[in-house]
Amino acid sequence: MFYRPEDGHGLPHNPFNAIITPRPIGWISTRSAEGVNNLAPYSFFNAVAYEPPQVMFASTGSKPDQNGTKDSVANIIETGVFCVNIVEYAMRDAMNASSAALPREADEFTHADLAMQDCTTIPCARVAAAPAALECKLTNVVTLPGEANRVVFGEVLGVHMRDDCLVDGTFDVTRFVPLARMGYRDYSAVREVFSLTRPDDT
Repeated sequence: MFYRPEDGHGLPHNPFNAIITPRPIGWISTRSAEGVNNLAPYSFFNAVAYEPPQVMFASTGSKPDQNGTKDSVANIIETGVFCVNIVEYAMRDAMNASSAALPREADEFTHADLAMQDCTTIPCARVAAAPAALECKLTNVVTLPGEANRVVFGEVLGVHMRDDCLVDGTFDVTRFVPLARMGYRDYSAVREVFSLTRPDDT
């Protein structure tokens, strides 16, 4: 099968998200200029650089009360900071609850019954029990073609790692089982890893 996106795919559901999988989930926490905490998951998320460490996430929708974007992006533009919380399988229901389209004055930490903790380097909250969290300062917001498509880039200023996830000096993802986004309404849990030696490794 071949299709041009502009012509449509003719299938019951859009296969695009199912093709590009698995995708890590950036559970983005922000705080508005008025002090309202926000938490929302984004599956268009990844690391993009080592030195200095940098990440990105893309927001592809809007809310009526946020003038063409979502709470996360609006808050980041206002304050210049955000935190990426890593989602573990045990937190799948809380993550899903935080994806609800709530009014801008609502606090998703409360809605999802999640304990929060203040970040160390930025004025923002983070998910207290997350296996890892990346405190970020905004470096750039890029507007993409299409309605309400924006990519947010940030430099990582601080890194939190849960102690039980550190094994022999390495961050062991099998200790917490990362949640990954698949296509449609599907998710996957990372329970098995393997290593490959690159040809140019010595």
